[in-house]
Amino acid sequence: MIEIDGISKTFGETRAVDALTLEARDGQVTGLLGPNGAGKTTAFRILYGLMRPDTGSVRVDGLDIATDRAAAQSQLGALPDTHGLYPRLTARENILYFAHLQGVSRPEALRRVETYVPVLDMAEIVDRRTEGFSHGERTKTALARALVHQPQNIILDEPTNGLDVMSVRALREMIRRLRGEGRCVLFSSHVMQEVSALCDRIVVISNGRSVASGTPDQVREQAGREDLEDAFVELTGSKAERA
Repeated sequence: MIEIDGISKTFGETRAVDALTLEARDGQVTGLLGPNGAGKTTAFRILYGLMRPDTGSVRVDGLDIATDRAAAQSQLGALPDTHGLYPRLTARENILYFAHLQGVSRPEALRRVETYVPVLDMAEIVDRRTEGFSHGERTKTALARALVHQPQNIILDEPTNGLDVMSVRALREMIRRLRGEGRCVLFSSHVMQEVSALCDRIVVISNGRSVASGTPDQVREQAGREDLEDAFVELTGSKAERA
């Protein structure tokens, strides 16, 4: 379970996140939606423990990310907006290295890698160096890396960006499987069809603030729109968003 309680973050005179509060529950898929520059990436970086909020707190399975960072991060699997793969390592070596950092034994890590190869269609890339990978190939590798230690909480920032149709279908099925296992999944996406199909709950943010939350039906009702995309536009408005 992920709990974000009133976090704010300011860069100079720009408030990227403004008293944001949300809860992502176990056994559910929670969507964090917002226009470019709305504060999603900053919120995720605070959640990862990569930066500290000016105010507020983040808890992962009850662990405060500020005071119990290592323990909280061990409960997280993250696919960030920048994948950060080591280009001289193969996809398999990247995944195994991260498993080692998370305390997974090598035999178990090797077994887990083999389970992700067919699911993510990685057979042709798993033993290639990641240098020169396409965006979709990097995404597949980073996703397997995020899941290899079997975290309770999974954070996915635009996970289907750059994936082909079959890979997107496989990823959606994996997200449903993670939810069925009782995991907590928090992800962002600009594809409203994807959000409608996957999300149990949605939090919509604009200018760093939460402007609506609830089930997809509740968000549509709050906006007074039947279509989720129309509801998103109505709730976030047309004014320029901050970076």
